[in-house]
Amino acid sequence: MIPPEADAEFVANMEEVLETYEKPYDASRPVVCLDEQPVQLVKETRQPIAATKNHPRRVDYEYERAGTACIFMFTEPLAGWREAIARPRRTKVDWAIEMANLLEGRYADCEKLILVSDNLNTHTKGAFYEAFEPAKARALVRRIEFCHTPKHGSWLNIAENELSSLTRQCVAGRRIGELAELKDEIAAWSIDVNSTQRGVDWQMKIDEARCKLKSVYPQIKL
Repeated sequence: MIPPEADAEFVANMEEVLETYEKPYDASRPVVCLDEQPVQLVKETRQPIAATKNHPRRVDYEYERAGTACIFMFTEPLAGWREAIARPRRTKVDWAIEMANLLEGRYADCEKLILVSDNLNTHTKGAFYEAFEPAKARALVRRIEFCHTPKHGSWLNIAENELSSLTRQCVAGRRIGELAELKDEIAAWSIDVNSTQRGVDWQMKIDEARCKLKSVYPQIKL
């Protein structure tokens, strides 16, 4: 991303995200980051030949496109938890359903969830009303505090870093042709990473941003 120059809206949203990351851990108001990534499903057209003592595994260059899917990445940085979920699409309803699963599952006992995400047009309060009855939709919306990253500021979303790791470690360079297979693979990745990695140590603070990113702050003219 190329950061903007002298952009007050960018600065305001950036500082809100940074201030959110500085808050101490609160189990009743966890900070959860969300990001999404489309994935091309690819099938083999010829059965790969397994590796032997004399030859590595051999895969034919030809493949078949099998549609697309979307990976939703949720991560709670201070708890060292992340979960990757695959769905056929990433519509408003898909997003609302996955958010409801979080709020009614892992975070059922939490007073409120602070959600850090980009300002995509599917990440809206109205999405819940397209997926659920009004009473349930309102109950879910009341438990979310939205914290949007600024446009051209996706680097502020910790879930984007987790998605990058997932791509390198699990998805890139592989041919996965079925949604069910993709779900199994990324679920296994989530379990493995959660068992071996700790929380995220976010270093950038507001004071540092004001010093290192001076070009994005407007010059005040008195």
